[in-house]
Amino acid sequence: MRCVVMGGSGFIGTHTVLALARAGHEVRSFSRSGTHLLPVPEALRSRVEVVQGDFAKVADVQRALEACDTCVHLVSDSVPHSSNLDPIGDIARNLVPSVQLAQASVAQGLRRIVFVSSGGTVYGRPRRVPIDETHPTDPLCGYGITKLAAEKYFGLFAALHGLDSIVLRLANPFGEGQRIAASQGAVAVFMAKAIRGQPIEIWGDGSVVRDYLYVSDAVDAILRALEYQGSERLFNIGAGRGHSLNQVLDGIERTLGLKTARRYLPGRPFDVPVSVLDIGLAARELPWSPATSFEAALQRTADWMRAVLRDKA
Repeated sequence: MRCVVMGGSGFIGTHTVLALARAGHEVRSFSRSGTHLLPVPEALRSRVEVVQGDFAKVADVQRALEACDTCVHLVSDSVPHSSNLDPIGDIARNLVPSVQLAQASVAQGLRRIVFVSSGGTVYGRPRRVPIDETHPTDPLCGYGITKLAAEKYFGLFAALHGLDSIVLRLANPFGEGQRIAASQGAVAVFMAKAIRGQPIEIWGDGSVVRDYLYVSDAVDAILRALEYQGSERLFNIGAGRGHSLNQVLDGIERTLGLKTARRYLPGRPFDVPVSVLDIGLAARELPWSPATSFEAALQRTADWMRAVLRDKA
């Protein structure tokens, strides 16, 4: 296939572009102008085209889709906290461009688009755990609302225009290449501070439980969704097990062989107490299941991060 990855220079996007190229596909990586360009190994350069533009500009998106038959939509310009501070901006930067992408995909005649949504925010406070795809959706942040609305628009375009779209509600991804100076991504942020000997700030008492998924397993699900031949169109993609923030830090300490300085802050109203995804449907249909244990993923992340921080020293 010839696939365009929207957000191809981001954390998950970079891994997705390289995985598609390694699998023999032709890939176009689209990212916003001014972002760090994707480093493509020499052996894969003939299969990867790197372009930049503005996701909010229809003309740029149309050019990105030209001559492609599939698309992976990974673009997001907000995080849960920022989306609540600026809900109008969140809609303008994320939902509106996603609808424009759906329109452009129909015009281009794309065979399939895979939209990576948020399994950690679209459901809101869980009524049952693990959370399956039929669970009510009551997000507590604008980020989750815009993801859910985009899901619905892709479904609308499927019904009205035949756009073949698959939604992956992703858990909390982590691994090599994740930003270490960000407001999202607890594993990477915590691990970087631990290596540097800096205090780690935790919102609440550390009991909040999340489903943490290694990035290579997330990418494997994306590739399987691109080639899936079944009738389902919505999948939870996670590890299927939860870890509290305290347990994450305990694991980081064991992996690094050191103790961390923890600073607990007041909890945030949009942080649901627990989010663990039921991944049974993906296991049966795609078929997909995570191949990497939490402990092994922490070790691989630590090996990468130590090398990065050593090079920056």
